[in-house]
Amino acid sequence: MVTVSNTPLLDTVRDASDVRRLPEEKLSQLADELRAETISAVSVTGGHLGAGLGVVELTVALHHVFDTPHDRLIWDVGHQCYPHKILTGRRDRIRTLRQGGGLSGFTRRSESEYDPFGAAHSSTSISAGLGMAVARDLKGEERNIVCVIGDGAMSAGMAYEAMNNAGAMDSRLIVILNDNDMSIAPPTGAMSAYLARLISGRTYMSLREMGKQLAHRMPKFVKDGAAKAEEYARGFWTGGTLFEEMGFYYVGPIDGHNLEHLLPVLKNVRDAKTGPILVHVVTQKGKGYPPAEASADKYHGVVKFDVVTGAQMKAKSNAPSYTKVFAETLISEAARDDKVVAITAAMPSGTGLDLFGQAYPTRTYDVGIAEQHAVTFAAGLASEGYKPFCALYSTFLQRGYDQVVHDVALQGLPVRFAIDRAGLVGADGATHAGAFDIAFLACLPGFTVMAPSDEAELTHMIATAVAHDAGPIAFRFPRGEGVGVERPERGEVLPIGKGRVLREGRDVAILSLGTRLAAAQDAAERLASLGYSATVADARFAKPIDSELILKLASSHPALIIVEEGSVGGFGSQVMQLLTDEGLLDDGLKVRSLVLPDTYIDHDTPAVQMAAAGLDADGIFNRALALVKAGERRPVATKRA
Repeated sequence: MVTVSNTPLLDTVRDASDVRRLPEEKLSQLADELRAETISAVSVTGGHLGAGLGVVELTVALHHVFDTPHDRLIWDVGHQCYPHKILTGRRDRIRTLRQGGGLSGFTRRSESEYDPFGAAHSSTSISAGLGMAVARDLKGEERNIVCVIGDGAMSAGMAYEAMNNAGAMDSRLIVILNDNDMSIAPPTGAMSAYLARLISGRTYMSLREMGKQLAHRMPKFVKDGAAKAEEYARGFWTGGTLFEEMGFYYVGPIDGHNLEHLLPVLKNVRDAKTGPILVHVVTQKGKGYPPAEASADKYHGVVKFDVVTGAQMKAKSNAPSYTKVFAETLISEAARDDKVVAITAAMPSGTGLDLFGQAYPTRTYDVGIAEQHAVTFAAGLASEGYKPFCALYSTFLQRGYDQVVHDVALQGLPVRFAIDRAGLVGADGATHAGAFDIAFLACLPGFTVMAPSDEAELTHMIATAVAHDAGPIAFRFPRGEGVGVERPERGEVLPIGKGRVLREGRDVAILSLGTRLAAAQDAAERLASLGYSATVADARFAKPIDSELILKLASSHPALIIVEEGSVGGFGSQVMQLLTDEGLLDDGLKVRSLVLPDTYIDHDTPAVQMAAAGLDADGIFNRALALVKAGERRPVATKRA
C-alpha cells in the first residue's frame, strides 16, 4: 500500500471503530494526517479535491461521535467522501479512485457498509435519510441517521421538500448543513460556538420541552406567543429562523474546522431525543492546501497534479473541447441576435456559460441546482419570444423531465437544450453518463433532436437551434475534445431532419448518429482493406429521422448497421420503426443496432468504456464484418431496388 509517510495515527485506523477509540486530544493530529493522505491520493488519481479537504475535521468528528455504520451517515452528492473512504477501511485502495476496477469517486452501497446510500447527484440526502429514519421507527430500532448536505445542494427544491416532510413528521433526524460558500450566517467565533453548545445541550432542550408542556395548558394566544418568542430569540442569535419554520431544531453556526466546537455539539445532538435537528457548520472548501484555497473553484475537480506546486498535469490538445465550441459559437450567435439568452443550473464553467456570462452578463442566468426550475424558466422566456439555451449535463436533464414534457414539449415552446456530457463520461462513471437523453427526448412529439459528429457540425447545429422556432430543439455533445476539424466562421442552418452521406459503398451501410462517426469511417476503411465496401452516413438528426436517406440505404444494401452512443430505445429504435412500417425487414434486410449495453458501465477511461460497449472502431468493424460475411454479397431484392 502506497501511503503518505509520517502518518502514525492514521496508520492505526483500519475502520471507523478505531477513530472512536482515539482520545479527543489526538483527533486534530488525525485530521492533519487525513488531509495529507487525501491530497496525496488525489494528486495521483485526480478527482474532487476541494470538497473533501473542507470536511476533514467534520469527517473525523462524525466517525468519532457516531457509531457508524450502525448509525447511518449519508453524504450528499459524494464529492466530499474521500476522507470518509480513507477512514472506513478503504485506505489501501484510495489510489484506485475513479480508475478501472477501483473505488468510485462517490459513495456506493455495493462498495462498503459505511456507504448506506449511493449519491452522485445532489440534494438527495435528506429524503433518503428520512426514509431510513421512518424505517428505523417502524422496525423499533435505535440508531442515528445523519445527513451531510452542502449549501449548494440546499438550493435545490428537493432538499426543502424533504425538510418540510421531516418537520411535519417530527421524526428524529440529524442534518448537517456544510456551509462553505453561501455565508447565510454571521462569522463564527467563540460566542456563536458557546451559544451552539448551549442550545444543543440537554438542559436547554429539557427547559424548552417543559416550556412546551406548560404552554399547552395555557390559552392559545399565550402558547403561540411563547413559541414565537423562543424561536425568534434563538433566531436573532443564530440565524436559524428559516429552518425552525420548517420544523427543524436549529443549532449553529459553528466552525467546522474546530474540533473543540464540533465534538460537544455533535454529542449533544446525538443524545437528543427530540425531532429533526439541523446543525449549521461553516467550513472552507480546499482547507489546508494553499493551491486549493487560492483557486476560484477551490479545486472542485482536478486531474493529476504536483502536490508541491499544485500544478495540474493536463495533456495538451490540438482540438478545443465541445463545451468550449458551444460557448464560443453561442457568444457569436448572441452578438447577432439579442433574443439569445443562456441558462445553467449551477454549472457555469462545466457548460461553458461562464464565458457567455462574461460576454453577456445580463443575458446569462444561473438558477442554482434546480433543473426543474431551469427548464420551466426557459419555457417562460420562450413564450415571450426569447431564444433560451438551457445548458445542462445529460445526466442532470433527467431531473427536469416532467418539465420538459409538460411545460415545453406539450406547449410546443422553442426552448433550445444544449446537452453536454452526452454518452459515456469516463472516470465519473454510470452516475454521470448521458445514456438516456436520445431515448427520452426522441419519443416526444414535435421535438427535434440533433447530435453533431464533430466541432464543425456542432457549430452548424447551434445556428440551426437559434433559427428554429417550430417547437423545442436539442443538440447533444460529448465530454472532452473534438476531433480537430476546421470550424466555420459562422454556422449554417441545417435542413431539419436531413442527414448526409460521406462515403459510398455496396456491401453494408453504416448509419451513425453523433461522434461515433469517426469510428464508423475507420471501420469502413478496414472493411475496404478486406475487399468489402461500406457506405457511411451521418444521420445528424435522431428526431425527425431522415426517412428518405434511411430507405435508400436499406433498399440499396443487403445490410445496415446503426450506431449511436445512447441507450436502447433511442435513434436505432426510431429507424427500426420506420423499417418495420415499410416492410423492409420482411424482405431479408440484415440490420444491427449498436447502442450502449443494457447495463450501467463502471468508471474507467473513455477508451475502455467505449470498447466495452462495442462502439469503438473495433466493435463497429467486427459487427459489420460478421454481417457481410453472413450475407456474402447477397443480391439486393428487386422490390427494394
